[in-house]
Amino acid sequence: MALQERRSVASLKPGQEGVIKGFSDDVLSLKLLEMGCLPGTSVKFNYTAPFGDPICISVQGYELSLRVNEASSIEIE
Repeated sequence: MALQERRSVASLKPGQEGVIKGFSDDVLSLKLLEMGCLPGTSVKFNYTAPFGDPICISVQGYELSLRVNEASSIEIE
């Protein structure tokens, strides 16, 4: 049985999509839930700022800017 690699929103490349599976940070998860990052929701990585942080994602029909460390706590399938 192969180990399943943990994927997060931060591991996506521009244009790629995923479905939110959960969160790795319990404290940050409340903030992300309030911003519409709900488990089962589709998320698309749009682009990265010129110096690599923050990133822009599309979720629930709007664009959301997140720090890379915040995006890395959003686990996707």
